[in-house]
Amino acid sequence: MGFATGFASLDVSLDALREVAAAVPADAWDRPTPCARWNVAQVLRHAAGDQLGFAAFLTGGQGPDFDPFDPSGEGGADVPALVERAVAASAEAWAAVDPEAAKVAVPVPPNEMTARLGADACALDAAVHAWDVAVAIGRPSPLTPELARELKAAAVQFVEPLRAYGAYADAVPGEDGDPVADLLRYLGRSPSL
Repeated sequence: MGFATGFASLDVSLDALREVAAAVPADAWDRPTPCARWNVAQVLRHAAGDQLGFAAFLTGGQGPDFDPFDPSGEGGADVPALVERAVAASAEAWAAVDPEAAKVAVPVPPNEMTARLGADACALDAAVHAWDVAVAIGRPSPLTPELARELKAAAVQFVEPLRAYGAYADAVPGEDGDPVADLLRYLGRSPSL
């Protein structure tokens, strides 16, 4: 089942996050990920918390009931269920947003963006964390060159100030013309994993 939020990159990214969460083997929850300090369960709990945060900012509703930046490392069936609820809430919230809106509330400083940039910020979070988990469990990358180009164009508009808060690592040097590798390096990840 695909999402239909009105933002194509977001639909693809939310689907990717949900699919990779459902594909985690029972013995893989504690595997390391490209997010050096978090295992698979922590990355997915963090990503779910972020999606709940976007939904809450858009709707004025309840955000996550846990700290997405200090996620539990405990895995199990509740993790894919949490991701499913979070991406569904995010998709529902974004579906109610006019894609041409000049300002929407988002949990990313400066806490207001155009609807398209805000949706891309939300998509970036989902897609990159889906990639983190895919790498950890040996699945194909959910990032396509087209999606990576769009998300990188958005990322350069808001990522730099977030590095100071530890939300993103420093960019990894290198350039080879591969849009997926360029996005990953920009976000502080090694594309060779």
